[in-house]
This record gives sequence, C-alpha cells and structure tokens, in this order.
Amino acid sequence: MSHRIMRRQLANTPQAAGLQHLSGSAESLHPVLARIYAGRDVVSSSELDYSLARLLPTAGLAGLEDAVALLMQALQSEWKILVVADVDADGATSCALALRALRLMGARPATYLVPNRFQYGYGLTPEIVAVAQESCPDLIVTVDNGISSLDGVRVARARGIRVLITDHHLPGAELPAADAIINPNCPGDTFASKHLAGVGVIFYVMAALRARLREIGWFADRQFSEPNLAQLLDLVALGTVADVARLDYNNRILVAQGLARIRSGQCCAGIRALIQVASRQRSRLIAADLGFALGPRLNAAGRLEDMSLGIECLLTDDEGCALEMAHRLDALNQERRRIEQQMKQEAIQHLEGLELLQDDGQLPSGLCLFHDDWHQGVVGILAARIKERWHRPVIAFARTGENELKGSARSVSGLHIRDVLDAIATQHPGLILKFGGHAMAAGLSLKEENYPRFSQIFGEEVGHHLDTATLQGVITSDGELRPDDMTLEMAQVLRAGGPWGQGFPEPIFDGRFQIRAQRQVGEHHLKLQLSPLGSSFAIDAIAFNTAEIDDHQGQAIQIAYRLEVNEFRGACQAQLVVEQVIRCAVERCDLPSASNEFTPGGPV
Repeated sequence: MSHRIMRRQLANTPQAAGLQHLSGSAESLHPVLARIYAGRDVVSSSELDYSLARLLPTAGLAGLEDAVALLMQALQSEWKILVVADVDADGATSCALALRALRLMGARPATYLVPNRFQYGYGLTPEIVAVAQESCPDLIVTVDNGISSLDGVRVARARGIRVLITDHHLPGAELPAADAIINPNCPGDTFASKHLAGVGVIFYVMAALRARLREIGWFADRQFSEPNLAQLLDLVALGTVADVARLDYNNRILVAQGLARIRSGQCCAGIRALIQVASRQRSRLIAADLGFALGPRLNAAGRLEDMSLGIECLLTDDEGCALEMAHRLDALNQERRRIEQQMKQEAIQHLEGLELLQDDGQLPSGLCLFHDDWHQGVVGILAARIKERWHRPVIAFARTGENELKGSARSVSGLHIRDVLDAIATQHPGLILKFGGHAMAAGLSLKEENYPRFSQIFGEEVGHHLDTATLQGVITSDGELRPDDMTLEMAQVLRAGGPWGQGFPEPIFDGRFQIRAQRQVGEHHLKLQLSPLGSSFAIDAIAFNTAEIDDHQGQAIQIAYRLEVNEFRGACQAQLVVEQVIRCAVERCDLPSASNEFTPGGPV
C-alpha cells in the first residue's frame, strides 16, 4: 500500500498567529511543541489548562433533569437498580463507574448485567430484558448502549421496569420510549462536546445526581461524607481512550485528570493490576498505554468470553483478586492475538489474490470480508487491521447463527460509515437486518444469502464518496525535526505534552535519513541506527513489524517517525519509532563519521 506525506500548513492562518502567541506564553513552550499545538488548532494557552474547573458544565446535557429525578426517586425509595452494560472497555468502565458512584451515594441494592454478545447480541434486547426480569429490577440503567434499543425498552416498560438510557452512539430516526435518555448526540442536545465516550456520559450523570443530592441535604441527613467523584476519573480516562473517542478539549481534561490520578497511585485495584500484567510503569503511564496495553486486555473478556470478568476486575478493592483477574484477562488477550493473526493472514491472502484477478489491479473502494471460521468477537480488530493496510473502509463478517452474519465496520477519514449503512438500508429495504455505530466504526447484521449482494452494493456506495486519491494512505506530518531537537529532553517534552489520541494525534515527523546499521530484533522488528542526511549525528530507531529495508549501509530513505523516550534497564535515551518508510532512494551517499555510537546489544 503506497503512502504519501502531507505536512500541516500553518502559514497565513489563524493557527500561525496562535503559534506566535503560544511561543511567547507564560508557560514558555518549546517552539516545536508550540508548532505542534498550533497544527491541532490550539491557539491559546488556556486550551492547555486541563484543570477540572475547565470541564463543561452538566447543564448542557438534554434530559438530565429527568434522569436525575428518576435516580433520586430510586435512591429515596430504595429501588433495585440494574446497570446493563456494553461488552467492550467503554462499557466495562461505564458499568464500574455507575456502580461505584451509586454505592457511594447510598444506592442499595445496585447490580449489573452484561449481555453475552454471542448469545444475546448488542444492547438492551427483549431477550436481555427477560434475563433482567429474573432479578426483579425497578430501574434499568443502560451504559454505553440503549439508544437503538426500541424493542427492548418497549418490553421493559410493558413489564413495569423503568428505563434510563445513557449512551453516546448516534441515534436512529426514532428514539426508544425510555423514562429518560442522556446522549449528547441526540437531536436538539446543546452539549458542546459531542465526543464523550459512554463512560464520560455516565460520569456527567453521576456528577449531576451528586449535585442535586447535595442541594437537598442527602449526605448531611444520613451523616456520611459526600463522595469526591474525581476518584472515578481513572475509569473515565481508560474508557475514553480505549473507545478511541475524539480527544477534544473536554475529553483531554477528563483523560489528563484520570492519568494524573493513576500515576499518583489513586486508581482502582483493577487498573493497578492491569498495569502490572502489561509491564507498564504506573508513574510514567500515558494515554497510549491505556489504548494499546490496558484497553485490549479488558476488551479480550468481551471478545472471547464474558465481559463480567473485566467488570469484576474494575469493581474489586482486593489487590490479590484484581491481580488474579488481570492475569486471566492477559491470557485471554494472548489468545485473542493468536486468533487475530490467523484471521489476518487469511484475509490478506484473499485480498492479494483478488488484486491479481482485477483488470486494473485495484480492489473495490469498500471491502467486505467473510470466512466460515472467523471469530465474531475478533472481526472488529480484523477490519481495523485490513483498513490500515489497504486504507479503505472494511467490514469483516462472522457467522453468528443459522443464516445470519454479523459485521464489524471500520472507516477512513472522510467517510461516515454509519451514514453509508443508513443510505444502503434506505435504498435497499430489508437488505440489512439492523445496524448502528459512529462515523468511524459501526456494526450490522444481515442474512448470509444477502452477503454477495451487500458486498457489491457497499463497494459501489463507498465509491460514490471516495476518490482514488482519498484511498491512498496519507501520513500527516508535523514537519521535520532538526538533529539538535532529536534529544531525550525533546522526547520528554513531547511525552508530557499530551494526552495524545484520536483527534489530537501524537506528533509525527518526517525526514530523509541514511542507514548506518540495522539488525533484526525479536521475530518481526528491525533495529536501526539513522543519520539525518548531511549530518554526522546518529540516533537509534526501531521499526516494528518490518523486514530488512536494505542490505547496504548508506541507503537514503524517507521516513515518518515519532520521537520517543526508550527506557531499558533503568537508562533512558531518545529513539525514533518508524511509522512508515515512505520511499527508498536509489542514490547512494557518503556517510560522515557518526558522533554517537550504535549499540547492537542496546534497548529495543
């Protein structure tokens, strides 16, 4: 898959003016970091203030008064509250936060139910309501789901169970007839951040409930301390990053505050245990660790077995129990990776064969993949991996029952995948059984005999929205780094400059380098020593999942890379992490003498 670099342009733009302002701010930002912020539309130092006082107020969320009134009635009347969670990391953290907050505010009893995705599907289905009814709840609170559960809510209400929906997924044309709905993406909702994860939504609901209880003297009357809900921000940070929610300013505050608590040890036993089994340093944890180390281990429970294991890990206060469950989650994640690798190999073989069969050697604009043996809990990850390789929207399907397939979709920038599914459902009634999701990720189900027809229609519909240039891989770069800036100090500045994530990406730079040395490390990685062209400076680099670039030293290459802190046996040094080799030059260059030494046995 070919890639091209697109550098962020700041000249003659409001961002350029912001760059000057940030560079001269009281915080004395490094010019490189100021340039990076300006490229992300940060034009004022106030946008780097991540204190809790800067959080958006709860007042903007539509339906909050009804939700708080319902929860207050539940507490005052000692209703049995049942939290119905989704099966991913956002759902697990949302569920744990809801239960911890409700218990801190005196709710008794409060329990949870998480659907088994293989048996009941997604959301508050009528089948889940039937299971829920066995515990005789007075109130069902959904977290990270429910906005599309028309039938499930209808059944629950008919059986005398009140329903409060908290969700962040995009709603359909009709909303469920729940007692209250909190979703910043509902029509007419004026909440300024539309990118709250499910865990962010329930955090806001609990904050509003606490404020109302304080007003009526609830805590004073019962002579117990008013809870500090900031103690739950570790869960908010984990769920927000793991769900790849866009890190707008409000979400950056939530994540930054949660990370600060985790680093200081003020986090739940389950998160401490997940950090330990992931071999991360709690005091140095960053957002990427939440997304690539903790989140996948938590998600593994819902993908392969039952997310109850992940929820229990986040609910327990027993360090030993939390560590035992974290090890079980780690084992599940290793199994998930094995399954994913096998599925990925099968998908790549199929697509490479398909390319050879095309007259122009080009794949369809939108890809659909299906194999009889694929695991339905892993198709979402597979779709993401294939999307990254071929840079086009992908839906991977698995069989979920007799004559029914479940698909998990991942999109590319510029294509709203849920809108594509909505257009197909409108133009071809009955083709899709059900669907839902976001701009970048969605899920759907259809009858197996309709798969070939859907696959063709999907490719054609995507082709109406994306051209050839859009389907080429693009790496957005923050420009070049001077050799003087390729230092440990600069790497630490960048590390501390986050939280980085979706919508506020970690800085990527580009440049031309000469290879001084290279060697394989592990099974699939390449350790390099690189020198910027024309410089005697040399720096270590690592290219993950990369074969040997060239057998000869002196080969000029153009790369996109990140500058990171590499810690090995207690020693820290700067290291380039190669994101992409853009072009191998054919010309050869004489190498100046290196000013630092490549250590073949050094850190990876």
